[in-house]
Order: sequence, then C-alpha cells, then structure tokens
Amino acid sequence: MRYSSQVKPISYLKANAAEVLSRIAEQREPLIITQNGEAKAVLQDVASFEETQEALALLKILALGQQEVADGKVKPVADVVSRLRAKRDSA
Repeated sequence: MRYSSQVKPISYLKANAAEVLSRIAEQREPLIITQNGEAKAVLQDVASFEETQEALALLKILALGQQEVADGKVKPVADVVSRLRAKRDSA
C-alpha cells in the first residue's frame, strides 16, 4: 500500500469529514493527517483498528512465550498432561 496518496492536511479533514469517514470505512485504508506539513495522526476505520490490536496482542503473547522458553520456564507436555489427569481423577 502506498501511503503517499493517503496523506491529507487537517484542513481537508475539517472540510470533508463525512466524506473522509465514508471513504476510510469503504476502502479500509488509513489516512495520514498533516498539520503544518508534518504528519500528526493516522485515521483508520474501527474494524481495521480492532484487527491491528488483536494481531498485536497475539504477537505479544508469542513474544512472552518465546521469552519463557528462553528462560527455561517450560515443562514437558507429558508432565502437564499427567498432572491435569491427576487433578481430574481426584475431583
């Protein structure tokens, strides 16, 4: 995706807010808002934002898991299964 076509000044957003929101929702592409020629914000539709947040959460979980493996905080799956079965059987 080329972001160069998705850059608009804040004055454009102010004058065309409804149109901008419709386009963002339809195209699902972010819009970069500039102020005094400098990028200041990114506007995106809610569905894309939620997808991004979910992806980041999954990546964080993976990173935490990798760190636990690196720190040796792991147990053989057979031990975990045995412990779970023992709990189930004692209940």
